[in-house]
Amino acid sequence: MLTVHHLNDSRSQRILWLLEELEVPYEIKNYHRLPSMQAPSELLAVNPLGKAPVITDGEINIAESGAIIEYILRKHGQGKITPSAEGSQSAVDDLYFLHYAEGTLMPILVQKLIFSLVPARSPWVIRWFLKVVFNELSRQIVEPELKKNIDMIESHLAKKDWLAGSSGPTAADYSMCMCLEILEQEKVAGPAMIAYVKRMQARPAYRRALMKGGEYAYGPKL
Repeated sequence: MLTVHHLNDSRSQRILWLLEELEVPYEIKNYHRLPSMQAPSELLAVNPLGKAPVITDGEINIAESGAIIEYILRKHGQGKITPSAEGSQSAVDDLYFLHYAEGTLMPILVQKLIFSLVPARSPWVIRWFLKVVFNELSRQIVEPELKKNIDMIESHLAKKDWLAGSSGPTAADYSMCMCLEILEQEKVAGPAMIAYVKRMQARPAYRRALMKGGEYAYGPKL
């Protein structure tokens, strides 16, 4: 039985959605964030980095969202979640956005989060100063880069229902889903991105995954 080591409010929610779409049997082992929002030390017993998602499948132990998505699709996909022929633009889009999510977009979102957390968690005597400094750094460094990425994604989704332009979600969509949910929740997403998130969250498999996964700050309330 495949096991998803699932951390609340994390990237592991995307793995549950993928498994529900494929109707692959799996079990969930739940972990809960500490008050600091860090992952609990119990995850270190599963993977030496102590991060989620992680899956175990017999003797196989895999971390990293992109690697997990590829592993599951190779073993259980059976052609159900594949864009058109290899070498087509749809296949290229699928490959690109599968890796773009964690390689480019999520680091920008994490940087934005860190710039907001540093002042909030600093000693009160310097908090006001750090808030000014990090707000300005965010304005100069993070926001312009984020806007470029939002504009690119919005332009892409204005022409397609799904990132690879297929009749349903593919690997790219499972990889990108949390990033787009964050942008939608932060009210910086464009209309095509908002419509995409609503379309994704309305899928029965997505909603089943949400019910099984439990607390998830970026999804709709069930």
